[in-house]
Amino acid sequence: MKIALYFAFIVILVTSFLVPNVPISAQDNGWVIGSDLIVYKLNNVQLNEPKPLFSVVLDGKTLFSHEFESQDHRKLHKGFFEIVLDSLVHEDGYFSAILRFENHSKDTLTLENLVPFGEQSDHVYITGKGKHPLSRSHLFRSGLEPVNVILPDNSWELGLGIIQQGMGGFAALSRRKYWNGAVRRRFETLLPPGSSVTYRLYIDAYHGVDWQDGLRKVFQEKYLYDLKSFDNTLYLREDLQWIRKSYAMHLLMAWDNNFYNTEKQEFSVLQFEKRNKSLFGGNDVIGIWPTWPMLGLDQRNQWDMYRDLPGGLPQLAAISDSLNLMGTKFFIAYNPWDESTRLEGHLEGMSELIQQSRANGVVLDTKGSSSRELQEAADAVSQGIVMYSEGMAVPKDMPGIVSGRVHNALYYPPLLNLNKFIKPDFAIFRVAELAYERIRREYALSMFNGYGTELNVFRPGRPEWAAEDYRFFGRTLRVLRENHPNFISYDFIPLFPTIEDGIYVNRWAKQDKILYTIFSLRPEGYHGRLFEVENPKEGWHYIDIWSHEELIPEEENGKFYINVNVEGFDKKWLGSNNEGAVSCIIYVPELLEVKLVYNKLKINALLGSEIRVWAGVPEYGKSCTSLSGRSHEIDIKREFGTFEGKLVIQLFEGDVLLDERVVNTGYGIPRLISIPEKTKPYDQLPEGMVKIPSGTFTMKVTQGDQFIPYPVEGFPKELKMSTFFMDRHPFTNLEFKKFLDASGYWPLDDHRFLAHWDNGKIPVGKENFPVVNVSWEDAKAFAAWAGKRLPTEAEWQYAASAGDGRDWPWDKELKVNKRLEFVTNTLTVEHLEGLDKDFCNLGNGEMDPVGNYPKGRNPWGLEDLTGSVWQLTADLYDNSTNQMLILKGGSYFKPSSSWWYVQGGPRETHYRQMLLRVAPGFERNETVGFRCVADSR
Repeated sequence: MKIALYFAFIVILVTSFLVPNVPISAQDNGWVIGSDLIVYKLNNVQLNEPKPLFSVVLDGKTLFSHEFESQDHRKLHKGFFEIVLDSLVHEDGYFSAILRFENHSKDTLTLENLVPFGEQSDHVYITGKGKHPLSRSHLFRSGLEPVNVILPDNSWELGLGIIQQGMGGFAALSRRKYWNGAVRRRFETLLPPGSSVTYRLYIDAYHGVDWQDGLRKVFQEKYLYDLKSFDNTLYLREDLQWIRKSYAMHLLMAWDNNFYNTEKQEFSVLQFEKRNKSLFGGNDVIGIWPTWPMLGLDQRNQWDMYRDLPGGLPQLAAISDSLNLMGTKFFIAYNPWDESTRLEGHLEGMSELIQQSRANGVVLDTKGSSSRELQEAADAVSQGIVMYSEGMAVPKDMPGIVSGRVHNALYYPPLLNLNKFIKPDFAIFRVAELAYERIRREYALSMFNGYGTELNVFRPGRPEWAAEDYRFFGRTLRVLRENHPNFISYDFIPLFPTIEDGIYVNRWAKQDKILYTIFSLRPEGYHGRLFEVENPKEGWHYIDIWSHEELIPEEENGKFYINVNVEGFDKKWLGSNNEGAVSCIIYVPELLEVKLVYNKLKINALLGSEIRVWAGVPEYGKSCTSLSGRSHEIDIKREFGTFEGKLVIQLFEGDVLLDERVVNTGYGIPRLISIPEKTKPYDQLPEGMVKIPSGTFTMKVTQGDQFIPYPVEGFPKELKMSTFFMDRHPFTNLEFKKFLDASGYWPLDDHRFLAHWDNGKIPVGKENFPVVNVSWEDAKAFAAWAGKRLPTEAEWQYAASAGDGRDWPWDKELKVNKRLEFVTNTLTVEHLEGLDKDFCNLGNGEMDPVGNYPKGRNPWGLEDLTGSVWQLTADLYDNSTNQMLILKGGSYFKPSSSWWYVQGGPRETHYRQMLLRVAPGFERNETVGFRCVADSR
């Protein structure tokens, strides 16, 4: 939590430097500085440690301000090298000083790395490191490796120092401003004899508990002191804000076969974009370039070359319209250097081209800024036309343009782009090319820095790995697109503190979501604590939306830390444009309630316009189940087939991710795939059936060996049952014979069908015995003929237990003791103590006719519920490897040796036995029969 600390600035007097070699105390202004340029107090705040005013590198040697000798009140020298203090003034709430460095020697000197408060490890600073032609600027933090940073194009040489002082601090900036006879290079200045270079030094106070607050003061609030105020007019225009949500762009030459197939003489750009949709969700922008390097071959100007494309401007308009329907904008390019071909006004030519091609934007070739005239020329044609600069706009140019690129002259992209920190709603695209090597680092750092990627494919070459890397690009784009409000948030903390170095975090905060992007340079990957977070508020949670895992912070000494799991990468890619790995974590309100019971996924959303359910991780080219509304129940077997693994449920408002939940289905879990059936409703009790009244009961289940798992999730559970009718007994041979005679039924697979009959006839005396050797399909065919159906397991158990969950049908209090006796070292015999042979068959191996045990009748009048035959239910389960049916009731047969056998004999009402499915012939058993149910009106 940041606590404001306000510093009352009082003008620093030039007379502070009038007394040589002794510290000056100015009690009136709260500033104490010595003539040796050591800073003791700033604005009445005593520094924890005195600081040099600056350090500078002269001919490779670092010199601190106090190492220079004072010549008079405004000159310092080191040999023949002088520093002239031109002014020290209070201006608009900050202090600035002019420092001129003069070479009075006979040698050429090299000056670089002017750093306010000096290059010292006890505070944060930015300056150059090493000898790199284009990417030398680094941010230094105490005890950590320096981080390579991208700075505005007019500020490569800047120096920054930040001093944290409790709840606030001071940030100081140095900028090269003027040079006289000097040779200005990107990071250093060459000073021939008699030459000079002038820097301006700014010192500003900030409030906040982190050094990033000092960075924010200089970059985001002061715009590097390039601007005194920012005209936000263009950024407030709703018609131009679409570019902020854009993160993928391809720029194509007109002679690229992905734009126009020369061999087939037909446009191919729409097919190109369809492929892109499946790989990375497609482009937000496609730009076309028919000019350089062909412009100048004849007198045609840049606009003529568009007009001369196949089909002319009407064809381009048709392409633009088609791309727009696909969600892709269409850009043209403007070459301001086209001055020696056929004369045509640039503004007029551009306006006409935009109008006739129906383009959505213009690439400003070679320009880092736009102009009021260019934007007005576009606005005169249509609203929403975006100017896109080839070079990154510097702060003073940002008010005039809303988007631009970071050029790939910086081929190996620095880790942190501080242009994004200046104005987060400026739409940045980092340029990347496919023609050289794999470039996952480009995609990863674009996500890490919260901006887009321009795939500049002007150079020929489409390597075989491009499609694979495009899919990785798609993963990064999904993070950017689905969380775009966070990536334009001004509450952005770059390089959020981490426990481990080499793994970097940026934090992007909005009121309803905090997002952390992570970039790792550890090829071995990383799993463990990485950074501190707040303890989740009630109703909030953390989610890894890269790996799609829900996270619970770990507490230690009252602090909470997030464990992250960042992928590894091949060590051979270190130092290349393919190194690195990413992740992303969000902290959001729990707006989704999700529960999976077997194959039923129940979803309830508190807000949002769309719910997306993914089998596995979300990715482009893969379909999901999209749901509107707030409450849903979906059958994952019906939706996703035999999928086993991670279900990702996402909640959206428009295109913005609000919440995500992750459910693991587990592996080999049996899931109910049979659909509950209904019979015609009966008003009267059908013959041979008993009425089962409505009620509520607690269903518990028991089963034998779980080598192949049973469906056990969600038990015990409370069930509310409607009234229905159930057959008093299992169906008999005689009743089944009537069905065959009346219906003509005969199964296609008739193996073992009624195998206990003799040539299709019921054995004498067995008419009233339960029919067996029938399959599930046979039983369902009988039920349909009789106007009935098989009971669900819940219906069978509810009816058998008379609605109160009793173990045995006839006695609510009966408890049976099971005793296992060892017969050999490997065989066991189960004895059931407490059961009476007058109530059921105890497993003697001989089948009985139905109704043979009237004492075993339950209170609702059902008989032969246990110890007769295993009874089929309607429930069919699938575990992605095999299918199973559920049998109830036990049977007359109980194997008497190994416990590996199916545990037959009479079984409790809550006991179930699986019947694994192969084919109807295999499933027909001597011990399996059935009874039916019918629905009540």
